[in-house]
Amino acid sequence: MPLNKLRQFLDSNGVKYVCISHSQAFTAQEVAASAHIPGDELAKTVIVRMDDELAMVVLPATRKVDLQSLREATGSDKVALASESEFAEVFGGCEVGAMPPFGNLYDMDVYVDESLRDDETIAFNAGSHTELVQMAYDDFERLVQPKIASLTF
Repeated sequence: MPLNKLRQFLDSNGVKYVCISHSQAFTAQEVAASAHIPGDELAKTVIVRMDDELAMVVLPATRKVDLQSLREATGSDKVALASESEFAEVFGGCEVGAMPPFGNLYDMDVYVDESLRDDETIAFNAGSHTELVQMAYDDFERLVQPKIASLTF
């Protein structure tokens, strides 16, 4: 989803947000450093395959997904990281690895690590490796309605 489409969605829902341009960066930690945002305040989106469905896991850039915790929290039999080839086409217009955490716009379940709720704001990739959006976490939760659980280590 290019930034303009994300902006339209946020604007139509009355959300206040800030767009942050930064030099090209690919890892979440590089993005945080480039945008001058603490790593635990930058949310990264990880795509997983749970049984036969793709889903998003949103977590702080400083953490890693605990697949066992995710399996237990969802009641799934099998949970694994999805390969880029499995999900690249789902996110038309987005650079691979820079998908915004709005699974609801892609008919995809979203799971958020509970630690993100500790922050007033959330920042995330906006479809490219050079743009972020920062907004209130409460607005993100209201729009996405993710399932919240302890999913990281």
